[in-house]
Amino acid sequence: MLEISEIVKKTEDMFDQCNDHFYGGELPRPAITISPDGGRNALGWCTSKEIWVTDTDKYYELNLCAEYLDRPMQECVETMLHEMVHFYNALHEIEDTSNNGYYHNVKYKETAEAHGLHVEKGPKYGFFLTSLTPAAVEWVQATYGEDAFRAARLPEGTGKGKTKSKNRSIKYTCPGCGAIIRATKEVYVICGDCDEPFERED
Repeated sequence: MLEISEIVKKTEDMFDQCNDHFYGGELPRPAITISPDGGRNALGWCTSKEIWVTDTDKYYELNLCAEYLDRPMQECVETMLHEMVHFYNALHEIEDTSNNGYYHNVKYKETAEAHGLHVEKGPKYGFFLTSLTPAAVEWVQATYGEDAFRAARLPEGTGKGKTKSKNRSIKYTCPGCGAIIRATKEVYVICGDCDEPFERED
């Protein structure tokens, strides 16, 4: 039986584990949610202000989009870390995006690369192409092994008699260092470390 509460608990545990390992436990836990992407074409998001309120506290929201939870755990952790960068920057009043949150500037890159992510600049949205560093990949493999969410919400427009779309992102790998990036469309990116063009993996 599908237990949404168990999936939410796993995302909360993922945040705590990533916080301990990559941030030394310094981040307070935000309100962690699982919601549809709502047409944003996003894997997740973190609000730029506190939007959850209790009698005594206010919380930012960090969301993993429900349609993409059945990806490999390494990719889910990458999304979590991506959004944790925005959360860290929001807490420290660091402006890391513009254009309604779509364009990621060099401030985003600086924080991300200090916390387990490799970042490349894309043609339209700035430094938004993230991948786990080799050390982060090793940590994910050691921490989660074969674990996975093994459930996801069907995208809008799919259902009985229809198949779930698999065209979520395109994977590119640097032939030199093995770094991985993902994009939602065809891109041409040069690896900053190897000066080699990333190659598409189909």
